[in-house]
Amino acid sequence: MQLRNQFFFLFIGSVLAFAQHSQLYAQELERVTGLVLADGWQAVQANCTECHSALLITQNSGSRAVWESRIRWMQDTQGLHELSPELEATILDYLEEHYGQKDSARRASLPQHLLPVNPYESNGE
Repeated sequence: MQLRNQFFFLFIGSVLAFAQHSQLYAQELERVTGLVLADGWQAVQANCTECHSALLITQNSGSRAVWESRIRWMQDTQGLHELSPELEATILDYLEEHYGQKDSARRASLPQHLLPVNPYESNGE
């Protein structure tokens, strides 16, 4: 019965992961950059991909404050030009909306009872 429960939870977990993954791809993506096609994507493409690939954007996430700190770091250390307040707001709005902070970047740990026996762990002898 326990093995059956394990398969059930693996199945449910797979379905939920697929559903979450499908929602990401439900958004229309720009063919070349992979950026979500939404208000502000062209400003991000024009200003952010001058120095790095759009993949660096799409593989990351963060709150508005995190994205802003990355912009400041690029301005302070990487030669990113000063952005007008309106342009910066457009870029931050887009990044916050489409590449915002994730709840977690890692899956939850497995419960102890589902882990294999550690062959290196002493059994008190």
